[in-house]
Amino acid sequence: MKPFRTRSAFSAALTAAAVIFTVAAVIGGLLYLDRKQDRPIVVTAAASASSGQLPVETEIRRILADRIDVQRQSVGIVVGTIGPNGRSIVAHGSFGGLDPRPVDGDTVFEIGSVTKVFTGLLLADMAARGEVALTEPVSRYLPLNVVVPERGGKAITLVDLATQTSGLPRMPDNFEATDETNPYADYTIDEMYAFMSGYKLPRDIGTEYEHSNLGSALLGQALASRAGKSYQALVQERIGVPLAMRSTAIELTPRLAKRMATGHNELLEIVPNWDLPAFAGAGALRSSANDLLELLQLAVKTGKTPLTTALAGTLATRRAIGEQETSAALGWVVTKSSNGEIAWHDGGTGGYSAFVGFHLASRTGVVVLSNANTGVSDIGLHLLNPEIPLTRVKPRHSEVSVDPKLFDAYVGRYQLAPDVVLSVMRDDDALFAQFTGQPRLRLFAEGGHRFFYKEVEAAITFAAPQANRSPSLVLHRFGRDMAAPRLSD
Repeated sequence: MKPFRTRSAFSAALTAAAVIFTVAAVIGGLLYLDRKQDRPIVVTAAASASSGQLPVETEIRRILADRIDVQRQSVGIVVGTIGPNGRSIVAHGSFGGLDPRPVDGDTVFEIGSVTKVFTGLLLADMAARGEVALTEPVSRYLPLNVVVPERGGKAITLVDLATQTSGLPRMPDNFEATDETNPYADYTIDEMYAFMSGYKLPRDIGTEYEHSNLGSALLGQALASRAGKSYQALVQERIGVPLAMRSTAIELTPRLAKRMATGHNELLEIVPNWDLPAFAGAGALRSSANDLLELLQLAVKTGKTPLTTALAGTLATRRAIGEQETSAALGWVVTKSSNGEIAWHDGGTGGYSAFVGFHLASRTGVVVLSNANTGVSDIGLHLLNPEIPLTRVKPRHSEVSVDPKLFDAYVGRYQLAPDVVLSVMRDDDALFAQFTGQPRLRLFAEGGHRFFYKEVEAAITFAAPQANRSPSLVLHRFGRDMAAPRLSD
């Protein structure tokens, strides 16, 4: 599932043209990549003043109603909160599809990469028991015929995998989805091991963060092998049973399947569930808000149990993410703020979005689950820190019919930056735009003098024509507007 070259090249050109805006957008902020689509979430410096106080239920209900009923970005969302004063569940919307049942705290969702929190907790628990050591090579717990790449005489360890600093890529290059609606279903553990045995690390181990589903999957396989059971059985034995989490599993019983919400894509169309046999430790779990609150209770309670010790262990080991004040712990992303830290992780599959996080100083936690692949991380972070803004989703583009003769007024060359020119051209009844040194892409009319791209998230508004020529245009990208005057012919 690799991006088209034209899309990637065009995005690079847009980045070059809008560099002044992108720099302004991220200076003083922390840039994360969330969910499988690698969408950026920016946590600004202003967010450091969080008090850690959870909003009242009426405010949460307002947020969910806006997200579902106004913005149409989900069908059903459940929010769970927990703190020293207790817990609550706030839900809005339905199971979706032909099922009108309202979602609630026991509704089951796919949680995607939130599974990595469980994998990190398993590692910390097994380390505390003396069953493994964080600094052990992962190869010790894999079949003898699997060759794990090394670099500079150093082997990839369990902690390298858990902190996303192993040097392994996000996905193996022999991953080819035969079914785009269930892309991981046919990829096998043997194929993963075959890729590992032939891969050459591009950088030194433990030196740079790169989110790797492959690394997390490998860690899950290694821990399951050490325990002598499947990943699901290990999760249930070490986490599910002690915490009475009865709705967290990979393979659902008939009882749990009846409580599984229907998944929806970004257009709110029904999509199938995902199966991730080889990537179990990276994203295969399903769970409910009530179950995940049991997990977050480990961060709220003050008593000492084996799992509270293990949770503390997940946060004790950190490795930096870039140069910002953010780090990767064992399964968590930890964001610093002036009065404490927020540990969190999010996830997404083809039809679901999930978020789990807690504010360390105030011992408050939040779970957000949605049955649409549109993201909920901004909701979770906002509830933990009200100064982190909610995302306002832009309306989807809608193509309209226009007279192609109108395109002639837009044809020309426009100066976006000293070394970047956008050339607009007409080809029969279609309008195209081409950045310097990049392939041309088609523009689609949206109304007035506004056009949009279908291959990338960008749009162009031409100034009203004067003497049958538009004198300038505005490029809309990265949430910013960049004006470009027409160059003389």
